[in-house]
Amino acid sequence: MNLPKDPVMRLSVVNTYLRDHYGSLEELCKSLSISQEELISSLETIDYHYSPQTNQFL
Repeated sequence: MNLPKDPVMRLSVVNTYLRDHYGSLEELCKSLSISQEELISSLETIDYHYSPQTNQFL
């Protein structure tokens, strides 16, 4: 699956997947064959950071 390029749309999709289907960011990235570093970096551009405690970008 290709994630949206727009960071706000990407945030919405990623947080929904994390909430509904994946127990960790690592699991999501492996399943979707995407770079964890690239995903984190793209969401940092809109000041969102991954929280392992809540398994979401805040």
